[in-house]
Amino acid sequence: MTISMFQASVPAFIRALNNLTAILEKGAAHAQARKIDEAVLLGSRLFPDMFPLARQVQLASDTAKSGAGRLAGVEFPVYEDKEATFQELVLRIRNTITYLETLRPGQIDGSEDKTVSWQTRSSTKSMEALPYLMNHVLPNVHFHVTTAYAILRHNGVEIGKKDFLGP
Repeated sequence: MTISMFQASVPAFIRALNNLTAILEKGAAHAQARKIDEAVLLGSRLFPDMFPLARQVQLASDTAKSGAGRLAGVEFPVYEDKEATFQELVLRIRNTITYLETLRPGQIDGSEDKTVSWQTRSSTKSMEALPYLMNHVLPNVHFHVTTAYAILRHNGVEIGKKDFLGP
């Protein structure tokens, strides 16, 4: 059985990002109801050496759009990472989803053996597309969405597993 690289990537990214949007909206409502400065929640982190909530959201967005773009062999949008409110983060996610919705199965399916390269802060990395998707992109998207969820939950936002998994 072959795997559809498109089905394993784009719909999974869109689902995770839609669920993250709903979680962030609950975070915004929590802050407003309790008169908590949004900046406090957006700057919260689980441990001092981890990124704060806002950066976790940015990284989930970046990983989904860059991963899908690389698999499709097309340019992907680059954002400035300057979001300072829940509303701005939700807009970023919606823009990412809009980009992902432009991709088609024919652009990604059949790319399993293609070499994907990307630049990290310190080096250039390369992998075949299937392991890139399964062992790098998907785990990273879910890591950052999970961490954003955990930060909000840790700060008292009333969310649960159903919010993470979505409808």
